[in-house]
Amino acid sequence: MNFEYEKIKRILEFIKEKTNFVPDIGLVLGSGLGDFVEDIKVEFIIDYDKIPEFPQSTVSGHQGRFVFGLIDDVKVICMQGRIHYYEGYAMSEVVLAIRIMKLLGAKILFLTNAAGGINDSFQPGDLMLIKDHISCFVPNPLIGQNIEELGPRFPDMSKVYDPALQEVIKEVARKLDIPLKEGVYIQYSGPAYETPAEIKFFKNLGADAVGMSTAVEAIAARHAGMRIAGLSCITNLAAGLSSAPLSHEDVQKIASQTSEKFKNLVQDSIINFKNR
Repeated sequence: MNFEYEKIKRILEFIKEKTNFVPDIGLVLGSGLGDFVEDIKVEFIIDYDKIPEFPQSTVSGHQGRFVFGLIDDVKVICMQGRIHYYEGYAMSEVVLAIRIMKLLGAKILFLTNAAGGINDSFQPGDLMLIKDHISCFVPNPLIGQNIEELGPRFPDMSKVYDPALQEVIKEVARKLDIPLKEGVYIQYSGPAYETPAEIKFFKNLGADAVGMSTAVEAIAARHAGMRIAGLSCITNLAAGLSSAPLSHEDVQKIASQTSEKFKNLVQDSIINFKNR
């Protein structure tokens, strides 16, 4: 018996008892996108703390609930507040919501986050299309007994971020006249910000932006056969690239200032995903 899958099934059954909503797309709202749900025609909301056995989001700015609704005619389930490894959860709990969204019906996962800029050409307020990722200092979410009902033991990760969905995001950015960077995202464990030496190391690995989420969620989603898109809001220059100390408050401030163009890009991309 796979105890993790049994837990997932119990949570899935609990949610299905509350709503028969079947999403097309799962959306994880990063810092600065928490109020994105104001632009959604909401059908149903369920707080994480109302779901038995479900982990709770403890980070400021992450509300902690699933929002089911429509963007135009696209059915979306939003994570308004994600679960982070640094909060003390097992990695299976960190990616639990991703697996739930898949089993509820979502075929596409759209990941968003706030990130520190490593690429020398990046500035706070830039948006970056995630072309690929590096997982560093965090355990792989597929370690342990494989959940055969979700995916294979050794899933291919050569194209985690769907090329067709990337083209949609780039086309929408051009139409909205939103400058869009492209690059590789690296996930670090957190919660401490990285040292300048670590940022230099990440840069040598080929990373353009760094954060404390996303890569493990993408791995779990790819394992389950989902198509994945990702966007980062560059909220600060990474350690050693600026004389200013890093703080969560500053990250939230820049994320808030960038939220309008971030929301517009995410919303219009989701509407256009259905054609790809």
